[in-house]
Amino acid sequence: MGGRGEPGPAYRDGRGFWGNALARAVVDGEPGQRTSVGDREGPLSLVNRRGDVQCGGQASVSVGTKRIREASRTRSSGRQEPGKRKGLRTLIGSPSNFKECYEPTWGRHKARTRRALGNHDHQTPHAAGYFEYFGAQAGDPGRGYYSYDLGAWHVVVIDSNCSEVGGCGADPPQERWLRGDLAAHPARCTLAYWHHPLFSSGVEETHARHPEMRIIWQDRYDAGVELVLNGHEHNYERFAPQDPRGRADPDGIREIVVGTGGKAFHPLPKPFPNSEVRRADAFGVLKLTLRPDGYDWEFVPVAGGTFIDSGSGVCHWASAVH
Repeated sequence: MGGRGEPGPAYRDGRGFWGNALARAVVDGEPGQRTSVGDREGPLSLVNRRGDVQCGGQASVSVGTKRIREASRTRSSGRQEPGKRKGLRTLIGSPSNFKECYEPTWGRHKARTRRALGNHDHQTPHAAGYFEYFGAQAGDPGRGYYSYDLGAWHVVVIDSNCSEVGGCGADPPQERWLRGDLAAHPARCTLAYWHHPLFSSGVEETHARHPEMRIIWQDRYDAGVELVLNGHEHNYERFAPQDPRGRADPDGIREIVVGTGGKAFHPLPKPFPNSEVRRADAFGVLKLTLRPDGYDWEFVPVAGGTFIDSGSGVCHWASAVH
């Protein structure tokens, strides 16, 4: 189990995208193919895309973890360099934002998108735009958290906007649901994702680190969850497996923060304990390959980018067997 990271610049890809902002699964195939998962035991790919998206044309979209913005840009080329974007403004996840910004770009992947609510989604009361657009696949609109199975893996999606779900401490509705869901789905391998990270080396304390998520993390730790994915911080960081207090633990949870979707980066001046790889100047996505006994990760930069981070991990049950 391990990984490697290499530095390098990042650039826009050939379609005019600066990043990505959704979580989706591709099963044994290329993007664009829709394959039924069922009880399939082969390797699966899940692309975790978090952050703001600047796309060709007028719209710049972020759905899933950060902001939805609108760019005043030429329709013909849609080409601008970082630091030269003009006319950007923060939008609030309204129904019109999803229709006008999200649908023309990432809308083609809507059927296989499994979203986690971000803080800007809640700037529209009750995240109404989010639930209206994604419908049943976003979970019960009365709560915003849900789970699903992906091959041999169980996947849990949490709403980390704690004030919107009755809190994230011990025994509020979401935490009770989580304990019940993990008990009811004793999968050999489990993945979880939500917006706000518990651990980060980010410079701004209140933005980078969210201790209110510690009890949620504890529940996952107790249940033997393998991997947690987060966004919110505008950078990339991978941690070694650790316990809820941030102590190195080979039987703990690996956290990967993927906030590399196009928004201005947040610096990572001093690494926190157990931080293995950090990068605050590379746009791209995280690709996971989920195997019945483990997983592989790969940071895929936008076209022209050279930063990479890749490696593999084993599920706790498989590690115990070997």
